[in-house]
Amino acid sequence: MRSPATIDFAAQTHERLRAEVAAVSAATVHAIIGQVPAYAGPLSGKMGRTIRRAVETALNDLLDLCRGEGSAAQLGLGATRPGDGSAPMADSTAASYELGRGEARNGRSMDALLAAYRIGARTSWQGLCEVAVQAREPADAIGRFAELVFAFIDSLSAASAAGHTDELAAGGRLRARLREDLARALLLGAGQEELASAAERCDWRPPARLTAVLLPFGQISAVLGQLDPRVLHLDSALPEAPGGSPGRGRPVPATGVLLVPDASGPGRTRLARLLTGRSAVLGPDRPWQHVQESYERALRTRRLAASLRALPESATDVLDSEDLLPELVLHADEAALADLRTAALAPLADLSPATRHRLAETLRCWLLHQGRREKVAEELYVHPQTVRYRMTQLRHLYGDALENPRTALSLMLALATGVETR
Repeated sequence: MRSPATIDFAAQTHERLRAEVAAVSAATVHAIIGQVPAYAGPLSGKMGRTIRRAVETALNDLLDLCRGEGSAAQLGLGATRPGDGSAPMADSTAASYELGRGEARNGRSMDALLAAYRIGARTSWQGLCEVAVQAREPADAIGRFAELVFAFIDSLSAASAAGHTDELAAGGRLRARLREDLARALLLGAGQEELASAAERCDWRPPARLTAVLLPFGQISAVLGQLDPRVLHLDSALPEAPGGSPGRGRPVPATGVLLVPDASGPGRTRLARLLTGRSAVLGPDRPWQHVQESYERALRTRRLAASLRALPESATDVLDSEDLLPELVLHADEAALADLRTAALAPLADLSPATRHRLAETLRCWLLHQGRREKVAEELYVHPQTVRYRMTQLRHLYGDALENPRTALSLMLALATGVETR
């Protein structure tokens, strides 16, 4: 039983069509070279010979279908990609799929290839139709032949388009994974050669500097489209080691990381404005190969913000590490800070909690305002005479040590982040 696509040409006509395949293929490639500038160079050499053989294969597949030597399904008419379930792929359809993939790998769009298919279909049809007309085949048979030719070419172009789309998707997934690997290597402090190699593998052009941003992972996609395309990101921050550096340890929950290029000066202001209301934490900007420093600073800033009473327990706005440099320095060694407080405030230790708090608060304001009694009284909402009385008590407790610059420095550091009430 003949295939529904069978064309009722005489046996001699089929043989003549088959004999013309090589000439029609050559004419088709020549027409594409002349009319599609993008292929003028590539198709004139080795690639041209490869494409010519591919055109010959496609035309032979077409004539097999025309003669009833294969069904549309067997020849892949209607199939667009391997394993799509619509039909097995003929060699020609599979070749077209790979051709589309190749165009994507070479960074070209489908425009030139689709133009080549249109020109190829017209040129092939002209050459094959001329044989059928010269053989005096019936007009209705030639009409059905034309429908089959253009349906077949459409199937090939659809397969190429599918290959192009699939390659872009696969390439995009691969590039995204490689960029995640690069971001992870940066945060772990990999060496410069390793980082340069990783950047090259994922086609990432390094900026001069990078800034690490901590952000709830659910908000990352909302801001990526508004940032520099070179932004690297991880959907989850690296686990923190006990000392606070990234590495093996407890994972940072529900937090992603952005590595934003060149976010200093006005760029930092724009970045902070974009992130307003998103519970973001900004590290300092650093040379791109040292962005680990920015990331670690951002982690410390978030921990500090959660521990200091002077800051909200759950920030809903941008927290900039640059605004907390004094506090970060003070809390770099919590144990040392605790020892400093104990030593500096030892003269107040035997007082009642209320008195200790009152005198410590007065001493803090006195140091900040460089002994200007009126300013201290204004800040504490007390009379200047009250300030004088309290300072008399403090001088009695500290003696001449209050005049010592080193003692003043220790007291300033001990009281810088607030006054203990215990």
